[in-house]
Amino acid sequence: MPNRQSLRDVLQLRVDLWRIPLVLSVGTLLFFLATVQVDRAVARGALSLPAWISVGGPDDARAILAAMLGAVSTVLALIFSVALLVLSMAVSQFGPRILYRFVRDGITQLTIGLFFASFLHTLLDFVVTRSDATGHFVPQLTVMCGVALVIVSFVFLIVFSHRTAMSIQTQNVVARIVSDLDSALQELLDVLRTHSAIPETPEAFAERDALSDRCAAEGGIVPVPRTGFVQEVDLERLLAAADGADAVVRLLFRPGQFAVEGAPLCWVLPAAKAAGLTAEIRGAVKIGAQRTLRQDLEFGIAQLVEIALRAMSAAVNDTFTGLTCIDWLGDELRVFAVHITERGACLGASGSIRLIWPPLRMTRLVKSAFDQIRQGAAANPAVSIRLLQTFALLANQSENPRLHEALAEQTEAVWEAASTRVFVKADRADIETAYRRACAALDMTA
Repeated sequence: MPNRQSLRDVLQLRVDLWRIPLVLSVGTLLFFLATVQVDRAVARGALSLPAWISVGGPDDARAILAAMLGAVSTVLALIFSVALLVLSMAVSQFGPRILYRFVRDGITQLTIGLFFASFLHTLLDFVVTRSDATGHFVPQLTVMCGVALVIVSFVFLIVFSHRTAMSIQTQNVVARIVSDLDSALQELLDVLRTHSAIPETPEAFAERDALSDRCAAEGGIVPVPRTGFVQEVDLERLLAAADGADAVVRLLFRPGQFAVEGAPLCWVLPAAKAAGLTAEIRGAVKIGAQRTLRQDLEFGIAQLVEIALRAMSAAVNDTFTGLTCIDWLGDELRVFAVHITERGACLGASGSIRLIWPPLRMTRLVKSAFDQIRQGAAANPAVSIRLLQTFALLANQSENPRLHEALAEQTEAVWEAASTRVFVKADRADIETAYRRACAALDMTA
């Protein structure tokens, strides 16, 4: 799908800690070489600098540089220690699938890069500042630039400290996941709006299903090029290729699903067009070692579920965080129920169906959101009550029949699990009250 930049992308860079420091270090080295040439021109008398650009003689300059060098190197080591500690806490508290959020944080990358660039700049300043029998050379402009760079680095240190303190708070982590999930949904909807999806009518669905069966029976196979998760699918590129070849492409995977090398990636009808479309199809389907949230909405739900499960585990026993995740999961399903469609097919410029893919169904989303929480916290009455309250709220907020059907199944599962547990009378009464309210909202018989 087309790349779109947002303000969040500026502070959420690549998932590594070395690219930005490397770029800043190379840029600082080039800047250092440029300012040293200016200082040499000043030393020859070819240029002059304002009087305020001065750090004194060689001894004064080296004393300033030595102090900055010690301070910058100490803080740089501290930043790496804090970053590694945060990453360790993130893995233990939130799970490994949340780790990339901390690694790709732009403030962390920029702070490490600025301090490393400051260290490199100060060290080179110290080397070129000299005083011997042949004379002395004090790069006044270069040293002043180094002082300015160190000041900027320490300003970013304050921002880094604040961001680190906020980033490890569970509420903020959950809110960021929800925000990214909303952005991914909006981006997906924007892309789908630019293409002609089939109408939501029984006739259109029947045509899609018949064409899908023909692809499976008569279509040519395009195999998966490598093992991994399907991360992104460029619908525009696939549609253009299929329309240009007067063919139908039926994708067998959606973003987030695991594909094995050599297995069918899609079917192409007619089969004779498969070989010609193989390169375009493989180029339009990005496969990687990890799941990403860009088009994989289930991955965002899985992150919230993982946080909830870890919070409610015996080792952590943080029921409040689990209940918060349930609240947010319910709200996201409310949004999905409004926007998610199960059409799973797009029309080409000719008006014929050109692309078919497995749609993301509400039933699956509801199971992804609540199954593991319900199973893992069946002995916790607070979780059972909150689940039933969430189901009732969703039923009252949405008229999506598929959502109601899935919620009814979850309601019965929660009640069945609670019925097999031994709870005190007050807790059992609260669970039964929540169950009856959920049944009333879903038009079920309690």
